[in-house]
Amino acid sequence: MAKKLRVGVMTGGGDCPGLNAVIRAVTKSLLIHHQAEVIGFMDGYLGLIERRIRPLTYSDVSGILTRGGTILGTNNRANPFSYYGRNGENVVPELVDYYNELGLDGIVAIGGDGTMSIGHGLQQAGINIVGVPKTIDNDLMHTERTFGFDTAVSVATEALDRLHTTAQSHHRVMILETMGRYAGWIALHAGVAGGADVILIPEFDYEIEEVARVCLEREEKGQRFTLIAIAEGAKPKGGKMAVREIVEGSTDPIRLGGISDVLRQDLEKLVTNEVRTSVLGYIQRGGAPTPFDRTLATAMGSYAAALAAEGKYGRMVAIQNNRLTTVDLKDVANQVRKVPNDSPLIAAALAVGTSFGVSNFDVEFGAQGSPRSIM
Repeated sequence: MAKKLRVGVMTGGGDCPGLNAVIRAVTKSLLIHHQAEVIGFMDGYLGLIERRIRPLTYSDVSGILTRGGTILGTNNRANPFSYYGRNGENVVPELVDYYNELGLDGIVAIGGDGTMSIGHGLQQAGINIVGVPKTIDNDLMHTERTFGFDTAVSVATEALDRLHTTAQSHHRVMILETMGRYAGWIALHAGVAGGADVILIPEFDYEIEEVARVCLEREEKGQRFTLIAIAEGAKPKGGKMAVREIVEGSTDPIRLGGISDVLRQDLEKLVTNEVRTSVLGYIQRGGAPTPFDRTLATAMGSYAAALAAEGKYGRMVAIQNNRLTTVDLKDVANQVRKVPNDSPLIAAALAVGTSFGVSNFDVEFGAQGSPRSIM
């Protein structure tokens, strides 16, 4: 009698809209089409370390498509490769033993760059991994989209819409700080969608004088307000990123935040209008996923289930040329996908007069792409 397929599922890193949709798709696909057993690991890799699991049935994952967060819980401070047990030894060999003890054929790991990097290491150690790319930051290599990004952009865009009316009514410079870590995808997409006059992202160090010039020029033209979208990883030319705190034990210990206040303090010295800031923070990561993220998560989850059933491990599900494909985990590990200089969306933003806080953008960053695609 053939061995029954047994697959684990976990969600790692920060929470993100669409996680439950992937859990649902992976589980239902495996149950319906492969009569598999599905095991959920609680709180990401920490559940694997602490041996905390739960079986996932059809009823367990029914009705969770629209829910934010993750029914399995998550953790971003449990890197098995820097985690030591009671005897002071690395726990990875113990994890391999536990994986074999459970009789698993593989694990579907849903997460961002930290989760994928750890997954690559575990694959090499003897634990089969299929990765599903999750992050609101949209910064994973070799995939054009990650689920959760569309929801975060929608939240940030709505915030800009609301700040727009206040800025216009009070004749103020309103600054919105978005998440995104070292990449500016959220600020760029939300800034364009929300009609921001200035978009500041980590890829292009901004010049405070150029930002002030935009504000003053708008006021001279009778547009007595300015809307600015700034990514948390942005920094002034010659300056540093604003670090909010250092979290020891995390896969990414640096927590960015506060650049909007730095910008406000510098800008107040150069403009006549009042300057106010708003920081969205974790609001971007919570709540129900958008319809786009629900469908993307479902497609990625069902594809991951098929890969697991076919024994195609050591791969991450990806979107390339608007089609589902896979890439090797080693090509994703420990990398960040940033907004390229020739991004078509940057070209579109420049075409309608949006400033990126750089006085000679074309000279410094080269010719821009054609606004024919927004990926």
